Amino acid sequence: MSRIEDYAVIGNCETMALVNRDATIHWLCLPRFDSDACFAALLGDGGNGYWRLAPADDGAQIERRYRDGTLVLETEFTTADGTVLVIDCMRAHDNDDNVDVLRLVRGIHGKVPMCMRLCLRFGYGHVVPWVSRTADGRMQAMSGPDRVVLSSSAELRGEDLTTLADCVVAAGEEVPFALTWRNSWQPLSAAVDVAAGIAQETAQWTRWSSRCKPAGAWTEAVMRSLITLKALSHRETGGIVAAATTSLPEEIGGERNWDYRYCWLRDSTLTLFALTESGYFDEAVAWRQWLLRAVGGDPAHPQIMYGVGGERRLAEVDLPWLAGYAGSKPVRIGNAASGQLQLDVYGELMDSLYHARHAGLDELDAGWDLQRLLVEHLETVWQQPDEGIWEIRGAPLQFTHSKVMAWVAVDRAIRSIEEFDEHGPLERWRELRQRIHDDVCEHGFDRELGSFVQSYGSKAMDASLLQIPLVGFLRADDERVRGTIAQVEAQLLDGGFVRRYNTGAKVDGLKGREGVFLACSFWLADCMVLQGRVDQARELFERLLALRNDVGLLAEEYDPQARRQLGNFPQAFSHIALVNTAHNLSRASKPVEKRAGFGKQG
Repeated sequence: MSRIEDYAVIGNCETMALVNRDATIHWLCLPRFDSDACFAALLGDGGNGYWRLAPADDGAQIERRYRDGTLVLETEFTTADGTVLVIDCMRAHDNDDNVDVLRLVRGIHGKVPMCMRLCLRFGYGHVVPWVSRTADGRMQAMSGPDRVVLSSSAELRGEDLTTLADCVVAAGEEVPFALTWRNSWQPLSAAVDVAAGIAQETAQWTRWSSRCKPAGAWTEAVMRSLITLKALSHRETGGIVAAATTSLPEEIGGERNWDYRYCWLRDSTLTLFALTESGYFDEAVAWRQWLLRAVGGDPAHPQIMYGVGGERRLAEVDLPWLAGYAGSKPVRIGNAASGQLQLDVYGELMDSLYHARHAGLDELDAGWDLQRLLVEHLETVWQQPDEGIWEIRGAPLQFTHSKVMAWVAVDRAIRSIEEFDEHGPLERWRELRQRIHDDVCEHGFDRELGSFVQSYGSKAMDASLLQIPLVGFLRADDERVRGTIAQVEAQLLDGGFVRRYNTGAKVDGLKGREGVFLACSFWLADCMVLQGRVDQARELFERLLALRNDVGLLAEEYDPQARRQLGNFPQAFSHIALVNTAHNLSRASKPVEKRAGFGKQG
């Protein structure tokens, strides 16, 4: 079983494939991030679908890299017979519904025998398609609404419900493979020019990444994270999914396996900071517009997550035919947390829309009307217990972070009135803001610990409390904030990185534990910056960068004992946090100070 960090990704801003070190694709959903997978070996075995393209010699030495500033992957194989390069990418289409996976084998020197094995299984590895040849000799596989066509200059044949090809590639030769998805009722599209498609994608990614603002010594890491974030965004809807995968475990062999192929409101503010501070305003506008469309269906009752197009029904079901990554079951699709009450999303949404205006993004006509409805509804529910930022599956609690973010929502509404001449019940909201602030300071702070705590009346720590100075609820030099950061470091550090909280069935309704949470570790570095502990922040940031895999990608979590990545992959939240912390460390004008400075400093 490959480790999570053994994967690179290719994508077309509609979906994403996970490519192993040996150039085998183990995961791909078509045609969209949240569509059914046609390669699901990642969560099962080879019988659930994969696409291998590699030398016949299993002992080949392997090196891989992305072309600079692109999502075009190059895997170099060196065998006793010679060296070949496998070049992988996906192609975006502006004028049709096709999805193309392009693979090119290029001989570097010698003559290398190559083998191609394509095992397509629709419905998350459950459905064997009907395979036949097209009139022009290509292989096509169909099942229900899906049709996938494979074309190549190599001779294709079928064997044991798998499509195979064997060829010898000499220096200077190229053998192309193109896998094209299209709805089964649509006419066949023309064969793809693989080499031209790869050149086009290389040029487009290079142009896009050239707009990235520098981040000092960390420019390369920031650029790779932004490319990953761009690849996780949907080119038509503007939605940004949390990850390309479902059910990669937070504990190997455990049950903490969730579907992250959806768009979380919680990511909104930090996403906007990462994009605008890096010079990507078009993407920021598209994300902001997606937010408003998604929430606009029922602005008084926002969900915490939506589908790529803003869909609300994300029913959670188990897939029993998949064994799970490294035996981690159940495998889930859909996400029941979409129906939870999580009060913090009001703050994140209001904060992101407020920041968007400060960043110069044009305000939509209905934007303020929607925000007023959000805050008016929040007035009636902010005192309720909820499932909190970490989406617990246990009993709702009075989470301190949730109340802090309710304060943020009201604060940003007040500031929108004061700074942008909007209309609203200013004095009523000022009184509400103070009432929430007082409530948090009275009930969410433990005087014995000298720290804020996870929920009212508890002694538990929670890394979400690091957000208190980052959102401007209290200054970083406030004694209560200093005590909170100290308690997080004392109680939640594991191997020098930050766990979200102490897991367990009594807390979150689930068995087992999880790894350290990478975004929270970046938050600690941001808090250190605000405290003036810049050298410590830089040291922590460098250790976090060292956790990236060989092509610069991060999952959601990390296991310091086993020294491996955990959770869904690649994780937008981790890469967003990386970008923002890099800017906080490399710039005189720091995003964290901008965000914290917006709020009342209590």
